[in-house]
Amino acid sequence: MSRILAIDYGTKRVGIAVTDPLQIIANTLATIDTKEIINFLKKYLQTESVECFVVGKPMRLDGRDTDATPHVEKFISLLAKNFEHIKIERVDERYTSVIAQRSLLEMGLKKKDRQIKSNVDQVSAVLILQYYMAIKK
Repeated sequence: MSRILAIDYGTKRVGIAVTDPLQIIANTLATIDTKEIINFLKKYLQTESVECFVVGKPMRLDGRDTDATPHVEKFISLLAKNFEHIKIERVDERYTSVIAQRSLLEMGLKKKDRQIKSNVDQVSAVLILQYYMAIKK
């Protein structure tokens, strides 16, 4: 089987999570500078098989788009252009950053480590991936 790769896109950083090849477990993979994401994915796909990109879609509580939504849609277009053979799914990412910060706190990370935004980005990507895996079944 191929992996599923989740992306928590931001204008500065991108959190990435990925499943194991059997698509059972979601793990953090990396946090990448936004400008480097396409090159990172191209290198990753040279060694790993990915069947689907899951991208977090920013939404307001009432379901409307946020100011970040156009940036994410532009990124999704770039993904589709560069990786035509890989399916792209969008998943509601409301509350993922808040839940990620709580998770880091519950894991016992020190305040200094919880404030490292790349940690929050990676955990947010895992949450996006876990949600997708749950609704996919």
